[in-house]
Parts: sequence; C-alpha cells; structure tokens
Amino acid sequence: MNSRNSSNHFLLALVLILGAPVTASAQEQLAAPDAGGDNSRFHSLDEDIQDLKQEVLALNRDLFILEEELLFPANTQLAVFVSMDVGTFFSLDSVQIKLDDKEVSNYLYTERESKALLHGGVHRIYLGNLRSGEHELIAIFTGEGTHDREYRRATSVAFEKGVGAKFVELKISDRQNKLQPEFLVREWE
Repeated sequence: MNSRNSSNHFLLALVLILGAPVTASAQEQLAAPDAGGDNSRFHSLDEDIQDLKQEVLALNRDLFILEEELLFPANTQLAVFVSMDVGTFFSLDSVQIKLDDKEVSNYLYTERESKALLHGGVHRIYLGNLRSGEHELIAIFTGEGTHDREYRRATSVAFEKGVGAKFVELKISDRQNKLQPEFLVREWE
C-alpha cells in the first residue's frame, strides 16, 4: 500500500473514530492527489482535530452547566460542604450525611484530600433538592483522634429551608482547651 492510500485510510479512520462530520477541508484532503505535501495535509488535519477538541470541550462544559441547572434548580437546592481548621487532634477518614433520617451521602477521604482540607480546601460533599420546610441534618465524622485511637462523632442541626438555595458548612476545628476536635455546623447566608 502506498503512502497516499495509507494516509487516506488514516484520515478516514480518524473521522470515523471521532464521530464528527467530515469537513470540507478534510474531504478535499482525502480527494486531493499526492503532490508531495503530506506534511502540510497532516498539519492542517492536526489543526482541524485540535479545533474539534476545543469545540467538544466547550460543548461538554455547557452541557454540564445545563445539567446542574435542570437537576438542581436554585430554589430547591441544598449544598453541604466540609472544611477543616488546624487538624491537630483529628485526622479525617470519612463523613456520612443524613438528611431527615435518610442517608444521602457517604464519602471516604484519601490522604491527599484530607491534606487539601487542612490547607484551606472546602469539599462539596452533597448537592441535592430539598422542599421548603423544617429539616434535620446529621453529619457523622470518622477518623483518628489523639493517641491514634479511632474517633467517631456526630453533629446535627435543625434548619428551615425557605425559597432559594441553602448552603451548610460542616467545619472540623481543634478545641485547644479540651485537646480534642470540635465539629460545627454553620449555615451560609
């Protein structure tokens, strides 16, 4: 098989793999006779592929935003975040979230994620829809406390969900006077 046929087969296979419509320039490249300009054709094809990748990425971002807006409209949205402050007396392993006595999230943290939280990171552990009214949120924290002993603590908060999004932060901080961790719940306004 000569190089002309192999490059045409490559272009055709690439178009089929990408599942994209064949552009006019790609059709011209497939039909054009070989004039020794293989490098320029491949360069042009590479630019077309890069343009298609950029368009696919932009479309994917737009679809993700649309999906978030459709699945979690702002007027019924509840978002729960986890953050840590200091972390001398507690090493986080997992967090379980219960909403109105129903488990809605259970997350196991890697060592890297725990370190990110210690350096000021915030993790969105739950995003869902919630009707207006009274609700109770329970967070169960599991990890390692002082003296390398297993530590499991829970905290809860009763809150009123009104119209509009509701944001809740679960904050793990050190209580210096008792030499143990403290688990706080804060509603964002």
